Parts: sequence; C-alpha cells; structure tokens
Amino acid sequence: MSDLILRQATSHDAPGISGVLQDLVLAGKRSKPADAGFAETHYVSHPGQIQCLLALDGDEVLGFQSLKQAVEGNPYGVPVGWGLIGKHIRPWAARRGVGRALFQETLKAARAAGLVAIDATIGVNNAEGLAYYRAMGFVDYRRIDGARCKSFTL
Repeated sequence: MSDLILRQATSHDAPGISGVLQDLVLAGKRSKPADAGFAETHYVSHPGQIQCLLALDGDEVLGFQSLKQAVEGNPYGVPVGWGLIGKHIRPWAARRGVGRALFQETLKAARAAGLVAIDATIGVNNAEGLAYYRAMGFVDYRRIDGARCKSFTL
C-alpha cells in the first residue's frame, strides 16, 4: 500500500477504531465490544497504553495496533515488564502489508518503552492472527484456555 499513513490515535479516532472492530464483528472474527466508548477506554486512553497506532488510507482507518504495558495482575497473566499487543485490521484490508507496517512502528515504541518482550494472546481458532504473529517472529510460549500465547523477545 503506497498511500498508507501511520499515526498515533487520539480520542477523535475512537469512531474509526470502532468501525474496524464492528467490521470484524460482522465478519464473525470478533465477539468482544466494538463501540466507540470501548475503543476510547480500551485502546486510546487506557492507562497502560504505550501506543495505539492507526493505519489509514486517506481519512479511513484500515486497522490499528495497540501496545500496552503489562502490569501486576493483568488479565492475561503476562509478566510485568512485557508488552501486550493487539492488531485489528478490516477484513477487506487484510494481506496488503498493513499489519507488517504497523508492527515495524510498534517495535520502535516497545524498544523506547524498555520492554523486554511482547505477548500476543490469540484465540486458537484465529488462524489468520496466529499466522500473522508467526510471520512477525513471535513464538509459542504457553497456552491458556482457548488461546495460544506467543512472545517476541526484544
């Protein structure tokens, strides 16, 4: 994608992020909340947020990647000092290099934050997500109920 724009999300982007999440719900690829309020609190202004990076084509949000600091007692059981990553791309924008571009920039933010590793917890039935993180260099390090946990060491 030659016209891809990457930039940090702001509160004004919550509806665009929500649109990505809603497209994933409609495609049967997401069952968690997808409204703008959730996008704002969970991705844009979450207290542990290191970065929420948008991928845009003009004004349209194609996808985003979230990187948070793992804190004591986080819901994934990820060690403190690690990052928690999540990537969400509109189904029709997949396999166009959006995820790879997002991850290259997210790696810079992870290193700048002093993270030692990044966790990606992916549902066992999410073949596309598992393949993406494998292609980015993540390796399996544990399994939890219904998910595989992959890590990327910095």
